[in-house]
Amino acid sequence: MKNISITNRTKINRLPKRASYDINVINNILDEAFVCHVGFKIDDQVYIIPTAYGRKDNLIFIHGSKNSRMLKSFSSGDDISISVTLVDGLVLARSAFHHSVNYRSVVIFGKPEEILSKGEKTYALEIIMEHIIAGRWNEVRKPNEKELNATSVFSLKIDEASAKIRTGPSVDDEEDLNLNVWSGILPLKVIAEEPVPSLEFKENISLPDYIKHYRRKHEK
Repeated sequence: MKNISITNRTKINRLPKRASYDINVINNILDEAFVCHVGFKIDDQVYIIPTAYGRKDNLIFIHGSKNSRMLKSFSSGDDISISVTLVDGLVLARSAFHHSVNYRSVVIFGKPEEILSKGEKTYALEIIMEHIIAGRWNEVRKPNEKELNATSVFSLKIDEASAKIRTGPSVDDEEDLNLNVWSGILPLKVIAEEPVPSLEFKENISLPDYIKHYRRKHEK
């Protein structure tokens, strides 16, 4: 187990027993998810934008159009925050007050750095695609120069981060235990359904195994 150093921004004050600063726990959550919410500031306005990402070693990669307001703001040198949440179940108690959600979440703080080299940018885009659907990059046409020039890619170090996790059943008040109300956990997870081919689909192209058997890394 290797813990990330705790800072004022990452220290979990509310229910600290749910906190984890273990880099393996943090990476496992990041690897199962592929959509994050990015918090950033432009002038006096704070924004939160959802976007896809990829992780490799100690880096998170984010990409988008060069005209993206979010990515343009990264050049200001201000810190951003990234949050990722996986919902594992609804926790149904006997009272309204004690209902909850089982979840795994990560929050990261830091300064994003733009990737300018075409080779490094292409590699970062590969990481993002492979993070979302492993095996796809080797089959598709790679980005051409025009597409690379229209795309901005940034990396963010996972140096200042923490995880917060809730597991287990509801915690009912003792006087509620005899109420005639169903209580327990309703598990939830992302499930890949039957793939839908494009309108221009060629009948002689078989469905790749990585699509047929798609599931998230570390998925329960």
